[in-house]
Amino acid sequence: MKTRTLGRTGPTVSALGLGAMGMSDAYGPTDRAESVATVHAALDAGVTLIDTGDFYAMGHNELLLAEALRGRDRDSYALSVKFGMLRGPGHEFGGPDNRPEAVKNFLAYSLTRLGTDHVDVYRPARLDPTVPIEDTVGAIKEMVEAGHVRHIGLSEVDAATVRRAHAVHPISDLQIEYSLLSRAVEADVLPTLRELGIGLTAYGVLGRGLLSGTWTPGRPGDHRGTTPRFSAGNVEHNLALVEALRRVAEAKGRTVAQLAIAWVAARGADVVPLVGARTRDRLAEALPAVDPHLTADDLAEIEGAVPAGSARGDRYPTAHMANLGVGN
Repeated sequence: MKTRTLGRTGPTVSALGLGAMGMSDAYGPTDRAESVATVHAALDAGVTLIDTGDFYAMGHNELLLAEALRGRDRDSYALSVKFGMLRGPGHEFGGPDNRPEAVKNFLAYSLTRLGTDHVDVYRPARLDPTVPIEDTVGAIKEMVEAGHVRHIGLSEVDAATVRRAHAVHPISDLQIEYSLLSRAVEADVLPTLRELGIGLTAYGVLGRGLLSGTWTPGRPGDHRGTTPRFSAGNVEHNLALVEALRRVAEAKGRTVAQLAIAWVAARGADVVPLVGARTRDRLAEALPAVDPHLTADDLAEIEGAVPAGSARGDRYPTAHMANLGVGN
């Protein structure tokens, strides 16, 4: 497994990261034993970056990772943890809470659930409009100085917020959705990251399963049915884009998912794709894609199949779009 460094100040991690959310939340029924086996397979394949959030199934995901990581050398992997999204007993979201005292509270619970004494990258999941980003980053900075956090990251914020946060403490990376279907980051945010020497960890590289080439509707507990890109009238158009990409992929001897991941990996050495593989089979499919070997002609052909801005529908429900620093 090749490695990449998250910005000028961040950790060196595998060129492909594992996003663990789907093992606990959002995409329907899960298999705990298969999830643990998938984490083990990822580690054995050289994947060192594992991403979670304390609000993924209200702590379930962190507890799952604690089980999967038990007995592993703590220095052999890096944990990226998002915090600050409030949830209720019915799993409903209650908005962000990034107050300094809340930062320390959330971190204390995460360290306990994960069974570790430090988090490698700690980041607010969304910007809290009631709390200056300087205050939130300042609180995480105190946790860095105390040894509980190694690096500070951000998630889904705009370029101006990145600058303000970076002025308080060096930011290792911004985690944001980036795929063939979601390219808004390219306009202002990505150039700002590169100016400041900040990395990008890209989630949603398969468009929440649209670009996997295997998505089917109707799975119980799958929240994607509430997302505009998966709604009737939009999803048919978006799946037609996937079929166009599939034709390109098959001509190159790849799956559509592999080509979609390779495209993100090819955006630059400062970009680390996160794949939300929930099974060993999906992980095995993703692993070869991290070494893209895409020529300029390959990239033009891929982007001809899925042109920038061609996806229909917002990437989140309307109420959630307001919490994002960039659009689609």
